[in-house]
Amino acid sequence: MAAAAAAAAAAAWPELAAAARERRRELALPGAAVAERVAAGGGRLPAELLALPLLQSLELSGCAALRELGPGLAAALPALHTLVLRGNALGPAGLGEGLGGPLPALRVLDLSGNGLEELPAALGGAGDAGPAGAGVEPAAFPQLRSLNLSGNRLRELGPGLARAAPQLQELLLSGNRLRALPGALLPPAAAAAPFPLLSRLEAADNEVEELGPGIAALPALKSLDLANNRLSELPAALADCPRLKDANLRGNPLRDRRLEKMVNGCQTRAVLEYLRSKGRAEGGREEARRRKREKQQQKKDDGERDEAEAVGKLLLKVLQVGDNPAPMVVRASPGVRDVRPYIVCCVLRGVRLRPGNALRRFLSAQTKLHEDICEKRTAATIATHDLQLVKGPLTYGVRPPTELKITPLGRKEMKAKDLLHQLQLEAEEQRKQKKRQNVSGLHKYLQLLDGKENYPCLVDAEGVVISFPPITNSEKTKIRKSTRDLFLEVTSDMSLQICKDVMDALILKIAELNRFTLENKEEESGSDEESDAPCGPVDLNPSHNTRQQSLPLVVEQVRVVDTDGNLKVLYPSKTDLATVSSLLTVIR
Repeated sequence: MAAAAAAAAAAAWPELAAAARERRRELALPGAAVAERVAAGGGRLPAELLALPLLQSLELSGCAALRELGPGLAAALPALHTLVLRGNALGPAGLGEGLGGPLPALRVLDLSGNGLEELPAALGGAGDAGPAGAGVEPAAFPQLRSLNLSGNRLRELGPGLARAAPQLQELLLSGNRLRALPGALLPPAAAAAPFPLLSRLEAADNEVEELGPGIAALPALKSLDLANNRLSELPAALADCPRLKDANLRGNPLRDRRLEKMVNGCQTRAVLEYLRSKGRAEGGREEARRRKREKQQQKKDDGERDEAEAVGKLLLKVLQVGDNPAPMVVRASPGVRDVRPYIVCCVLRGVRLRPGNALRRFLSAQTKLHEDICEKRTAATIATHDLQLVKGPLTYGVRPPTELKITPLGRKEMKAKDLLHQLQLEAEEQRKQKKRQNVSGLHKYLQLLDGKENYPCLVDAEGVVISFPPITNSEKTKIRKSTRDLFLEVTSDMSLQICKDVMDALILKIAELNRFTLENKEEESGSDEESDAPCGPVDLNPSHNTRQQSLPLVVEQVRVVDTDGNLKVLYPSKTDLATVSSLLTVIR
């Protein structure tokens, strides 16, 4: 067999010479036969290939020595309409400048089964290929109909492809590491609909966690394959794809069990109709909520305008991470992505809960926030800790229900599984006593953890679980009347922005309670009573003496980083607290 391979390799280059003499239009080279020559050329396409200007179809597949294209391909082969480079070793940036020039006749490009980690901007890379909607330069691949990028290591695509290949009909992306679709693939503010002819989009076996509403911007999409990704929900916009007939969405951890059953049964039409009706219902509910919020806000504004003008805005000072000698850090482990991925934290100093009923008002405010902006904890959960009892750095991770142990507020240490069981029994007993059909009150959020193999938790530097969202805080960091400095935490399984909005509202409420305590000049209470509430989210109120009336609360930035130390969230950033800027004067 070795002799046969050597003979094939020796025969390959005479074939190239013959192809040039015969003005051949198609050429297919076996990778194993030409591997030695490619390796001798530094892992690039052989220079002899660039001497065939009439070549229309070129295939060089299965060549482990081919690592990059090298320059000159576009200029040397202007008539090329099919280019197949499947199963080679191109990567991580092996295209280099090889596709940097226009290929006006190219219709089929197959780069599957390589090791590409990024693409040139003109071929859909994360870099921009020019101003969005510029339309000045001609398309680099005006006739490209089919692009196969399956089986590579791509994490992100950019808007360059929509401009470079406006006639694309088939885009195959399966077996990569993409996390969002369409993501940056669709150019922002495009003058016309991008990919007007794209009818087939495949991205199975990736890491897609989000299918954005931009998918509806593909007017010709007929077939969509997103099997075996990480989608927990599907956007209602998917039903707005006018020609979608076949959608393979199996193998995704969808939270909606009814939707999951339709997906597993390959009922594309039923799935789209369900998403359409669900979108209409959610739109109606959101509109009702919006009107209710506007009405409540208007009523509040009318009632408090005179007082706000007289008292003036509340003061809040932000301490930047760079100005803090010992900033708090939270490390988020990868496992939270599948359970409760979003967390925002900060430190708030200058709080006083000892005067009068300050602590009781704090608990009441906590309950109201959870009922309103947190939508009964289904949107987000707040947790507040006594900073002096928090040992950093902290870790936000997950543990199995049988291994997660916590000492809940007002209870003894127990496993998370046992705690949930006990709370469910209490909830059922409460339901029976009140003769209600549905569980209500403190435990109606227990169902949020149904079906979870792991539970989220915040762990301190001593390995102690101090928070088990959305269920409870730990007795270890419980707030008392003597508490002065707080560690605030907001988590959600819906979005990061919800966490930030809730944290904004939480800080505003604390400042309002603080002002109330000052204005009423309540006397300090000697009792250091604590709350027994099973959950520990919250708002606070500080100082009581006139000397501190002009002093602002101080909020310290807290970074949330991944396990490699890369920044995920910084709160408050320059853009945070904007939603409450009309009531707070923020000193940065």
